[in-house]
Amino acid sequence: MLTWKEVISFSVNGNPIPDRRVEKTEKEWRAQLTPEQFRITRLKGTERPHSGALCSIHEAGKYNCVCCNTPLFDSTIKFESGTGWPSFTQPITENAIKYEKDTAFGMVRVEVMCNTCDAHLGHVFPDGPEPSGLRYCINSESMQLETEVSNEQ
Repeated sequence: MLTWKEVISFSVNGNPIPDRRVEKTEKEWRAQLTPEQFRITRLKGTERPHSGALCSIHEAGKYNCVCCNTPLFDSTIKFESGTGWPSFTQPITENAIKYEKDTAFGMVRVEVMCNTCDAHLGHVFPDGPEPSGLRYCINSESMQLETEVSNEQ
């Protein structure tokens, strides 16, 4: 389980190695993504609070990167933070997320990105629930929910 201390260490000393890398040109990303997905994931934008389609969804499944389909978060660690963005306590694997210090807008935060394709996802904060105390605050537009299919008929 990742802790805030480890998140800060990654943002300062380097990130875990991803399982694979996906790199595309700006033209290729624009052709693949909607204009809003491109603005958020490739230009480090943010959606308005409470506007994202994934905020109030609580179906079982995996939240994958909208750009490269890498699994990022599991529905079992999603929680209602009241912030207006989907929130999670941990990434699906330690090397799924890339961390960078973000000093934009006169604040110091830790930006989180897909470690496979560098898509901007959102930010992580140390004010989440126990046991990790982490709150990954993620834009809905940067993820797609892959729901679990039941074998029961």
